[in-house]
Amino acid sequence: MKSCSMDEYDVIVVGAGHAGCEAALASARLGKKTLLLAINLESVAMMPCNPSIGGTGKGHLVREIDALGGEMGINIDKTFIQSKMLNTAKGSAVHSLRAQADKQLYHQEMKKTAENQENLDLKQEEATDIIINEGKVQGVITKTLVEYKCRAVILATGTFLRGRIFIGSTSYDSGPNGLSASIMLADNLKKHGIPLRRFKTGTPARALGSSVDKSKMKEQKGDDTITPFSFMNDDIEKEQVSCWLTYTNEKTHEVIRENLEKSALYGGYIEGIGPRYCPSIEDKVNRFSEKKRHQLFVEPEGTNTDEVYLQGMATSLPKDIQEAFYKTIAGLEKLKIVRPGYAIEYDCIDPRELKMSMENRSIENLFCAGQLNGSSGYEEAAAQGIMAGINAVLKIDGKEPFILDRSEAYIGVLIDDLVTKGTSEPYRIMTSRAEYRLVLRQDNADIRLTEKAYRLGLASQERYERVLRKKKIIEEEQRRFETTRIDRETANTFLNKKGGSGVKNSVTLSELLKRPEVSYEQLKDIDQERPKMKKHEAEELQVRIKYKGYIEKQQAQIERFRKTEHRKLDENMNYREIQGIREEAKQKLEALKPLSLGQASRISGVSPADINVIMIWLEKKKREKQRKQ
Repeated sequence: MKSCSMDEYDVIVVGAGHAGCEAALASARLGKKTLLLAINLESVAMMPCNPSIGGTGKGHLVREIDALGGEMGINIDKTFIQSKMLNTAKGSAVHSLRAQADKQLYHQEMKKTAENQENLDLKQEEATDIIINEGKVQGVITKTLVEYKCRAVILATGTFLRGRIFIGSTSYDSGPNGLSASIMLADNLKKHGIPLRRFKTGTPARALGSSVDKSKMKEQKGDDTITPFSFMNDDIEKEQVSCWLTYTNEKTHEVIRENLEKSALYGGYIEGIGPRYCPSIEDKVNRFSEKKRHQLFVEPEGTNTDEVYLQGMATSLPKDIQEAFYKTIAGLEKLKIVRPGYAIEYDCIDPRELKMSMENRSIENLFCAGQLNGSSGYEEAAAQGIMAGINAVLKIDGKEPFILDRSEAYIGVLIDDLVTKGTSEPYRIMTSRAEYRLVLRQDNADIRLTEKAYRLGLASQERYERVLRKKKIIEEEQRRFETTRIDRETANTFLNKKGGSGVKNSVTLSELLKRPEVSYEQLKDIDQERPKMKKHEAEELQVRIKYKGYIEKQQAQIERFRKTEHRKLDENMNYREIQGIREEAKQKLEALKPLSLGQASRISGVSPADINVIMIWLEKKKREKQRKQ
């Protein structure tokens, strides 16, 4: 049957999960007529797995998305039911914010935002065909044979692409949460020469909170003082709900071991590769047999539902076995499961098929974001989504792509890891992946990125002015701390109260603050001149002063990194003509076409010796060019 032509758009985003929402909002806010297609409008910013935003490393991404003018931080601040800063016993570089969401409210608020966004149309349509002529995107055809023409397409299909659910030996085609899978689009991508592979992820059961005996568990409260995700919010006061901690035991493990072969994973029903950093309970019990117990967090899914999420217990065992092993756990003896745990297998691409801009290497104006690129997690998806949305607009306008490198943002680490190194399993961001994490803290994401977003036109004037004010007050206060001296007697009286050793001479406020036992807040006892600072401004100042030496050392490392990162390489460079590069390296370099010497150095299979040969070759070419001039 022939398709009928409808409206024309600048950008069409296929998929309205966390990646798709950020991509579409960025495109529309940058002035492009944008269409956001969802296979079902209930899937808009849906949370099919854990009902939370943030966490270790992930919280950094959310802050960076917000600093760029994205929506995730704003939306979770509206809809969270518990907020907690993680890793506070460790250094500030790894502090990460995490918030439990009211998952239905999160979906509703994001859907409302998309519906009310100028330049953006949100429609329930299933894309089945990407129209490509002469290697360039032309539009999209839907299941109802409607054709939408456009100048760029962003694919953000999540786990819907040929999704298949597994519970024990039972399996069926489905997206997450019982929504329809996208089968025809997967076939269409193959037709266009895009190779696909299979990944898998899983989720635990949901149960009725009223069937949980919390008296046998340890209460997990939120922070007394709430730290917002969005830099546009200074303070949030909200009544929070509690989560609850319990543990598996030897009986739990025994039930699981006796039924391992009934698991979809261990029964051989699943071909896809799962996430190493988020294993199923079957995996935990089998791989870590020496552990006597594993944590389980009971997390409420919202204030208008009794459903709770059993965090840490993802499983693909049959329903009856799930019932049996959950009920061996303290507090879950009378558990009533309302949604069984399951594994989901889905198609994704090799992210090495993409440019750093998220554009496909072989199909012009086709961008990809989220779990389609082999990543896992809402935050990783949203980060890729906003970058794909920005770069689709820049490509249409004939401008250079917006690329963040590894020294500028966790988003840069995420995309560089995916595009340069690839991934053999669902990729998860972690603070350990960032070489410069002391500089890339979550508290300074606005200072690092908002000016860039303002120049792009994505950050508002109000957001930009807030950052300028923040920078000014912190810099002025830091100068005051470095020049204001406290006399010896006053300093020693203060230090004696804090249990610190005394000083022989007068000291600056900065020198006092560098001491581990002293905080900025405590210094108000002897510092009467201080200006009124917001909590997040004071925290940023404290980190700058306490870690000044380490920060300066890392800045020097970044300067060295940028020397190789800024040594640009011609995308069409013929590596075959460079003598001395190993054959494996030549193949990898030809396939990935790195944009810089730094990126080339991070390609698996390219050795330091290969990089040295390229550097010598580049210098030789440079001298030859100079002689001809």
